[in-house]
Amino acid sequence: MNSSVAVIAMFCACFSRFGLAEDWPQFRGPDGQGHSSAHHVPLEWGESRNVIWRQSIPGRGWSSPVLAQGRLYLTTAVPREGGDGLSLRAVSLDPATGKIIWNVEVFKPSASQVPGIHSKNTQASSTPVVEQDRIYVPFGHLGMACLDSSGQVLWRNSDLSYPPVHGNGGSPAIVDDLLLFSCDGSRDPFVVALNKFNGAVVWKVPRKTSAQKTFSFSTPLAIVVNGRKQIISPGSGAVSAFDPRDGREIWRVRYGEGYSVVPRPVFGNGLLYIATGFDRPSVIAIRPDGGGDVTGTHVVWTLTKGAPNTPSMLLVGDELYLVSDSGIASCVDSRTGQVHWQERIGAGFSASPLYADGRIYFQDETGAATVIKPGKTFVKLAHNDLGERTLASYAVTDGALFIRTESQLLKIGESAR
Repeated sequence: MNSSVAVIAMFCACFSRFGLAEDWPQFRGPDGQGHSSAHHVPLEWGESRNVIWRQSIPGRGWSSPVLAQGRLYLTTAVPREGGDGLSLRAVSLDPATGKIIWNVEVFKPSASQVPGIHSKNTQASSTPVVEQDRIYVPFGHLGMACLDSSGQVLWRNSDLSYPPVHGNGGSPAIVDDLLLFSCDGSRDPFVVALNKFNGAVVWKVPRKTSAQKTFSFSTPLAIVVNGRKQIISPGSGAVSAFDPRDGREIWRVRYGEGYSVVPRPVFGNGLLYIATGFDRPSVIAIRPDGGGDVTGTHVVWTLTKGAPNTPSMLLVGDELYLVSDSGIASCVDSRTGQVHWQERIGAGFSASPLYADGRIYFQDETGAATVIKPGKTFVKLAHNDLGERTLASYAVTDGALFIRTESQLLKIGESAR
């Protein structure tokens, strides 16, 4: 089986394992790369237009909503009475009505366990992942837990503490029987795999790079290259591919002092696409078929102008789409790095773009969305403004988008349908 066929097969397996094709069970959807098979996705909306329902969400959180088997899930952090810490909670909602089905406390850290965070962050910014009737809810250095679809907590793991910087952000990924995620704090960063059935540590691998600032927030991506599974995990100073069986590093590419890496990797057309973090962000395309340190041999192209610090990228056909935090969107030839176009589409950006129903959706931090037609020429199809701050990424299903704002979860759909 060649590498491209293997990738397609793995993505098909993801759709089968996670649920129905219209489900959105993890950060960036079934394939982890922002693609949806949904139909009749709304093109236009506003504060009072094509909003099917609004549901207030208690507390604060920027975890993106996920959708699986007829239920929505997200996390939130609610201040405890008297100011003594937080109640970290998982919330389930009915996607048809927006009604909260259950709201369960998962962890209750004291104030001393909850350090200061970045103004754009919360203590509930990592997105859950759902597999069958299990919901895995991450809270960074404060713990990981698994709940069933009724809201019962099946296991907790709060033993993987590390010194965070700016709070939490990265989300987990499921590969076979493992739950994988990165723990990149101010010192001694590591990548870990838990047994998804009981939360026990299966392996834990330290990151070893020359980066002075070791904190990052990226979400790993599972790929298959030449029949072999790899876990791609960017961190400060380097991106590494790990063997999911034992955590052994297969290859790495160094990028100097790049730190606070947030975007999730993207894979396709035989190449892996990585954003390298602050202070001088760049996008690099890598051939992922090497071994050892392949910095000097497997980097195919590099792009610096318009590179994102926070939003993940989007691969559609032969083109790679990205948006910088400052709002410059780009369309790039995925094989060569040639820039087809760059356009300003809004204010600051944190949410990752979505490809659905033949369109690309970008959501900025003010609540404004720009919808474009994929292609080598910039064609804007719609501009939609909700008028409320949002940093979370979309969830999508047939006929609807789910958008989390600072205080609410909204369902957007074509009212006339």
